[in-house]
Amino acid sequence: MPPLKSYVRIDEHGVMRVGASRVMLDSIVASFEQGHSAETIQQQYPALSLEEVYGAIAWCLAHVDEVVQYLQRQQGVWDQWRAKAAERPSPVVQRLRVLRTGKAAEPS
Repeated sequence: MPPLKSYVRIDEHGVMRVGASRVMLDSIVASFEQGHSAETIQQQYPALSLEEVYGAIAWCLAHVDEVVQYLQRQQGVWDQWRAKAAERPSPVVQRLRVLRTGKAAEPS
């Protein structure tokens, strides 16, 4: 009997990835929850085979509690990054905000 394939793995940063790709499981879950078919998801992420997409979806359905905990943890990470970015926006972001609000200095 061939060994079972693993469609979801955890990388060195604790992020769940699909197959050997860099595609985050978060992306697959979000697309699936939005009602996209496995075929559509595979088109969105061409680095994945259709088998990997179906495998990741099946894995998620079999490990709902683990996926929910993981997504909550990921949301916390994203919230921390947003707060950090808001504290010290880059010069590019600051300039874009100025341009967006129309408060750019007019030449005299």
